Amino acid sequence: MNNRSSLVLRGFAASHRSRRTSVAATKTAAATILALAGLAAPAHAEKLANPVAVFAGLDKITGRIISFDVYIDETVQFGALQVTPRVCFTRPPTEPPQTDAFVEVDEITLARKVKRIFTGWMFSASPGLHAVDHAVYDVWLTDCKQNSPVAPPKKLTAGGMAPKSADTAVAPPPAPAAPPKPPAAAAAGPEPPPPDEAPPAD
Repeated sequence: MNNRSSLVLRGFAASHRSRRTSVAATKTAAATILALAGLAAPAHAEKLANPVAVFAGLDKITGRIISFDVYIDETVQFGALQVTPRVCFTRPPTEPPQTDAFVEVDEITLARKVKRIFTGWMFSASPGLHAVDHAVYDVWLTDCKQNSPVAPPKKLTAGGMAPKSADTAVAPPPAPAAPPKPPAAAAAGPEPPPPDEAPPAD
């Protein structure tokens, strides 16, 4: 083998080693960047489960809108609809607000039959996204919370819960203040005689 061929082979080997070193360095750098990106990325926020879901209900005939609290797995009746939330989630205060609940809605028909008309997720930020389709009543999720001024439901002995009216699920108004007591009568002397009696003679 002449010197020229030997030089070409040595140059090729050096170039190949250099290329392999460069590829290895690139892979190492890419792995380091991905690892750092994973550390710097914010962790996915955990959902916070709440025991109370807050709904708004609209009677389309009267135009009346009420807000009512419903405990998880409790059934509350609004008009001809029975609303039962199964879960209600919010996000931590440090995260963008997002409130959603998995809800079942049944209709009580004129024949007193129970018909499921909605099962799915409701989102407080988009009430029209998954809305209850009913001719007379609308119900949508407005909030989830940890407590309610409404008393929690009482479980029946059979294991179920009696549906209560949405009117009873509204927070009660504050009690009126007690009327003030009348001032105590001032101490006085002897009472005057009745008008039909003559005063005693001296």
